Amino acid sequence: MIRPLPLLALRLFTLMSLLLAISACSEREVKHIEKLAEREGIKLAKQLGTKLLKPSAPAGSAPTDPATVPDLVTSKSAVGHRDFAHAKKVLPDIFSGELQEEFYCGCTYTGKDMDLDSCGYIPRKNANRAARLEWEHIVPAWEIGHQRQCWQNGGRKNCTASDPVFQVAEGDLNNLVPSIGEVNGDRSNFPYSAWDRHPTPIYGACTTVVDFKLKRAQPREEVRGRAARVTLYMHARYGLALSKQDRQLMCAWSKTYPVDSWEVERNRRIVAIQGEGNPLVENPVSINDHCTKS
Repeated sequence: MIRPLPLLALRLFTLMSLLLAISACSEREVKHIEKLAEREGIKLAKQLGTKLLKPSAPAGSAPTDPATVPDLVTSKSAVGHRDFAHAKKVLPDIFSGELQEEFYCGCTYTGKDMDLDSCGYIPRKNANRAARLEWEHIVPAWEIGHQRQCWQNGGRKNCTASDPVFQVAEGDLNNLVPSIGEVNGDRSNFPYSAWDRHPTPIYGACTTVVDFKLKRAQPREEVRGRAARVTLYMHARYGLALSKQDRQLMCAWSKTYPVDSWEVERNRRIVAIQGEGNPLVENPVSINDHCTKS
C-alpha cells in the first residue's frame, strides 16, 4: 500500500530539522546533512508535484492510495501482489472454467490459442496476432507510468525494472483481462469512450471498435460496467489523474451496467490469489463516493 501525500508534513519537518542542525555541526557533518537534505527535498518536490497533478480520491472511498509498497511474491501458491511477469503465471487460474472468455469480443480460447470462430471475429489486419491470447491492462501501463520519473528516464522497461510502485500497479490482477492480441495492440493506450450506438464493425461480429484517428476505444456493451469499475478502482488506488469527462463516463457505465456474476466470481478468485480485490465490486454502493463529485 502506498499513500505518498500523508508523508508530506513529516518529510517537510525532517527537511527543516536537517537544515537547522547544520549550524551546530562540523564541516564533515554539514556535508552529510546537506546530502540528506537534498535527498529529502527531491522527494518532497516530487510529492508536491504529484499532488498538483493528481486529484485525491473522494473521502470515504473504498479503494485508496496504498500507504506502503507491498512486498511482491513470486510463487504461484503465495498470496500477495506480483509484478506483471509473475501475474501472467496465475491469470490462467483466475480465468478458468466459466470465466474463460476473451474480454473485448467474447471469444473462447485454449491456452494461448484464440478460437476466433467462436465469436465471429475476423482479423482487421494482423491475423497472426489475432490468433493468440494476450493479457490486457484495462488501465494501460502507459497511463500508470507516464507521469512517473522512471518513465521519463527509460519508459516502461525502466519502470518495470526499478519502480516498486509501478511494479505493483502493472501486476495488479484487478486490472488484467484476456484479450485477442490484435485488439490489445489496436487499443494501445487509448482511453475508453462511447460515440456510436451501432458502430461500423472492424473485427467481424465483434462489437468492440477502435477509432485510430481520434485515439479512442469503445468496448462492447457487455463489458463496459466491468471496465468502468476497474478504471475507477485503479485511478483511486494508485492516485492516477482522471479527467472529469472520463470519470463521468465511467460512473455512467457503472450505473448502467451493474456488477454481474462474472465480476463477483473473478473478484473472489483475485482475493484468494492477491489478497485483495476491487472494493467497487465487493461493495458497489461505494461507487457513489467516486461519482458524486464528478
